[in-house]
Amino acid sequence: MNRRRTLGVHNAPKSPRWAKEYATMPKANENLISFPQESTSSVLDQILREGAREMLARAIEDEVAAYVDGREHLVDASGRRQVVRNGYLPERSIQTPMGSVEVKQPRVRDRRDADEREVFRSSILPPYLRKTKSLEDLLPWLYLKGISTGDFSEALQALLGPDSPGLSASTITRLKAGWEQEYKDWSRRSLKGKRFPYFWADGVYFNVRLEDPGNARQCILVLMGATAEGKKELIAVADGYRESEQSWRELLLDVKRRGLRIAPELATGDGALGFWKALRQVYPKTRDQRCWLHKTANVLNKMPKSVQAKAKSMLHDIWMASTREDAHKAFDLFVETFRGKYPAAAACLEKDREALLAFYDFPSEHWIHLRTTNPIESTFATVRLRTDKTKGCGSRIACLTMVFKLALSAQKKWRALNGAKLLADVIDGVVFEDGVRKEAA
Repeated sequence: MNRRRTLGVHNAPKSPRWAKEYATMPKANENLISFPQESTSSVLDQILREGAREMLARAIEDEVAAYVDGREHLVDASGRRQVVRNGYLPERSIQTPMGSVEVKQPRVRDRRDADEREVFRSSILPPYLRKTKSLEDLLPWLYLKGISTGDFSEALQALLGPDSPGLSASTITRLKAGWEQEYKDWSRRSLKGKRFPYFWADGVYFNVRLEDPGNARQCILVLMGATAEGKKELIAVADGYRESEQSWRELLLDVKRRGLRIAPELATGDGALGFWKALRQVYPKTRDQRCWLHKTANVLNKMPKSVQAKAKSMLHDIWMASTREDAHKAFDLFVETFRGKYPAAAACLEKDREALLAFYDFPSEHWIHLRTTNPIESTFATVRLRTDKTKGCGSRIACLTMVFKLALSAQKKWRALNGAKLLADVIDGVVFEDGVRKEAA
């Protein structure tokens, strides 16, 4: 049986009889078109930059034209228009994620007297703008996601090309200084008129490299809330001393002083006594909901690994029960099962029974949000990623501002509460039983 053999570069025939014929055969790459050495991506970047420049120039021209046309009625005694085009301002370069884009802004001249004269300010191209907003957002994210200041130039060149003036490690130094001021302004903002039916509170710990070794662990107190419209919102971020009652009390008193006078209906947090003691002093009518994630971890830590899988499944049966009665039955079963051999674990669960089951008095659509402090935990996983890469933050204020910036960025992607419309009933004091609205008799 004859077997065909494919001729290629690596299996050229060695026989002299075939050598001459093989040499005249077309090779696989002879029909391909040769392109210049410049990469296709760089050509595309150039096209995109040119398109962006033209679109920007056209938009600015239209904006100026609309501004001038809207003042065509302003004329002097001779009928000459007072607001006219007057050439161009000096060309400037705008740094964008596509690279540098050169733009020229038309100049507007107002011939009226000084007391009547207006100054044209472009909403598209503000004065002194050198970087687009998207690029300004990119810079802190590069830093906050683990790029060190020493590697910044290389990272930016890879993203924006080699011609990226003004984007260096020193840029981040200036940005961090700006973040500190931004955090201070945000921490003083008014909360008047705000209403948060639900709170989530937690203390998040980070390593700080440049602090005294005995005080190298920093606790950031985080308070989140659900608005009346069902959106999750960051309320406060503060540097606390551990999770002490005094630290939490100062934070809660501060938000109350800034306008948050109406107490939330329910607050979810871990077992740290400092927060709950402070909450009772500042918002005594707010009900407690212990976080099931923290409680599960605390209970399992008091049990050997050989039984943790079974215990975890039984704990899951409690907080996933459809009614409070079923939850109590699963609760009793867990306590009776493990009380004999593991009394510490059973006691750890038993002491917070009512606070662990408080969510049954609220709409069932909200249970998934109320049973844990996961809105905070999931957000600060990214912060821990950054601090792990950099072996901790340099200073306490650097850590605090990093937490603040990352949390604000994450807030844009937080999803609204399920059944957001039911928050109106919660605010109005409607009674819910096992997650279902209880109609008045």
